[in-house]
Amino acid sequence: QVELAESGGGLVQAGGSLKLSCIASGSIFRLIEMGWYCQAPGKQRELVAVITSGGSTNYADSVKGRFTISSDNNKNAMYLQMNSLKPEDTCVYYCNAEIITEWRQMHTYWGQGTQVTVSS
Repeated sequence: QVELAESGGGLVQAGGSLKLSCIASGSIFRLIEMGWYCQAPGKQRELVAVITSGGSTNYADSVKGRFTISSDNNKNAMYLQMNSLKPEDTCVYYCNAEIITEWRQMHTYWGQGTQVTVSS
């Protein structure tokens, strides 16, 4: 079994910063890719940023230049540094991971989500 534990959400004023963390634990053989998704009330979950085990990254256009995704493969950890936050960044941020388990099966896992609220 694999679990993703997120932390770092909260309430911040527009223009402020937050850093989200996601730690994967359990029966992990290899992490293939990790990412952050955002889901606002009544809307679909949308990609914010992803990072591969090799360090390649991809960002939604709305966060380019403001958010930075990073990872620590030794810790099975992923981070999202969010700067210059805007009210429209408000949503529940979910950690996502594509993992090959110890039984050599690839699965997709989701964290429980962490709320980020940006006040104007």
